[in-house]
Amino acid sequence: MMARPSPDATPWLWLSAVLVLADQASKYWAMHALEYGRPVPVIEGFWNWTLVHNTGAAFSFLSSAGGWQRWFFSLLAVLVSGLMVRWLRHTPRTDWRTAVPLALVVAGAVGNLIDRLRFGYVVDFVDWYYGTWHWPAFNLADSAIVAGAIGLVLFSFAAPKRAGEGG
Repeated sequence: MMARPSPDATPWLWLSAVLVLADQASKYWAMHALEYGRPVPVIEGFWNWTLVHNTGAAFSFLSSAGGWQRWFFSLLAVLVSGLMVRWLRHTPRTDWRTAVPLALVVAGAVGNLIDRLRFGYVVDFVDWYYGTWHWPAFNLADSAIVAGAIGLVLFSFAAPKRAGEGG
């Protein structure tokens, strides 16, 4: 088992907390300012605010599965968040290339978990489109997950060399 660095990267979870609060505030705004399913143009021909409820995962995957997916995706969010926090505990605090993406994924998982537990669905409201083609609606939590996953992949190619590694 890898030794836990001191200090570890768990203080980066402050970023997760801020993003969860921003995500929940934006969803609160969407639920109170928007009418379900009715687009409000932000940039004509490209971007609407459109309140929708997603009972599935990303891109409405399994949204019509009958209800079991709520608990499956809730459990998955808890497990992924726990693994990411464990990873942060084994990451040096100064390794922001690992810590920031992990904190983003935790924020997104927790933000959407809160919705699933409160409402039984995730609140989505950002609707990007071109002509009649619409990207699946999303929210700040979804954006954090995607940005974190991209960061983990990109930064893995630029990871600092550890002591004792050749090259």
